[in-house]
Amino acid sequence: MANSSEFGESGPSFQNYASATASAFKLASLALITGASLLGNAVLCVLLLKDSSLHRASYYFLLDLCLAEVLRSAVCFPFVMVSIGSGSAWPYSTLSCKLVAFASVLFCFHVAFLLFCVSVTRYMAIAHHRFYSKRMNVCTCVAVICMVWTLSAAMAFPPVFGVGTYRYVREEDQCIFEHRYVKANDTLGFVLMLAVIVGATHAVYMKMLCFVYNHRKMKPTQLVPAISQNWTFHGPGATGQAAANWMAGFGRGPTPPTLVGVRQAAHAGHRRLLVLDEFKTEKRIGKMYYMITLTFLILWTPYLCTCYMRIFVRGISIPQLYLSAAVWMTFVQAGANPIISFLFNKELRMRFRGCLLCCLGTQTPMQPLCVI
Repeated sequence: MANSSEFGESGPSFQNYASATASAFKLASLALITGASLLGNAVLCVLLLKDSSLHRASYYFLLDLCLAEVLRSAVCFPFVMVSIGSGSAWPYSTLSCKLVAFASVLFCFHVAFLLFCVSVTRYMAIAHHRFYSKRMNVCTCVAVICMVWTLSAAMAFPPVFGVGTYRYVREEDQCIFEHRYVKANDTLGFVLMLAVIVGATHAVYMKMLCFVYNHRKMKPTQLVPAISQNWTFHGPGATGQAAANWMAGFGRGPTPPTLVGVRQAAHAGHRRLLVLDEFKTEKRIGKMYYMITLTFLILWTPYLCTCYMRIFVRGISIPQLYLSAAVWMTFVQAGANPIISFLFNKELRMRFRGCLLCCLGTQTPMQPLCVI
């Protein structure tokens, strides 16, 4: 009898120890994610704002994405840490829970809508580059970003009036949608919208990949004889003299064949961008954004699966370990974007290295020509 009573007393103590260990691990991991997200996104924002060569349409969207992740890490994650420290309970009012849940859903849909708009602009940059270069200016980027924030707010705002429910979910340690059975709740539309947007984004990238694949074989160059006017050769068939004139700033018409793949040094008020250089730049940026989109899909898929199971299966019991891992994967997404951006974009790495050398007082001479 004594042994059985001692075993019964050790059971609750072991459960308390396991619960305390799990809470400590959650706090430590979330603090690490928050710090990495704030540091990485802040560094990338400073780089995009400071370097004037990065003031382009493709990087304006990246700047908005980083700013949104900074806000998410600073606004939403501290409340999750407080709730974990309070024993998986919400210590504040119901209104504050709704506001935090509104912010979480807002930032989630913002990333989804922004990545979809970016995928469309990437396709335009590859398939219709002339139209893209003329229309994608600062005003257009600001209009697209404002539209994305408006759509995100429209998706996150209805639960405030009772369409869907915002409440504290103890199993997830956060204020979020209360996903219940489909006949007792109306959050199915929100989950379907998120899945449709992510699927449409990947469909646009697949279309862009098919376009690049179908146009990967270029037509052979036709030899056209050079034209001579007063012993100055010009035209597609010209070589040495046309190249010299073009480098001196007097060239007109298409780029001479001998200079294809060579970037001309930037002069005051005059700069030429080559088709090959533009294509490689747009392709590199498109690869970076696709990896960000793919990471978003991978990190959010487990949590979306739990939402669908709660909606379509009545009374389902999801394992706590799986649910916690799925929620924490959505948190990791906030700090993954800067890592992916620097990993898959050589230009960002070079600019960041140049900023570090500039801060350290070391300057490297710029070469006038860069052979691709």
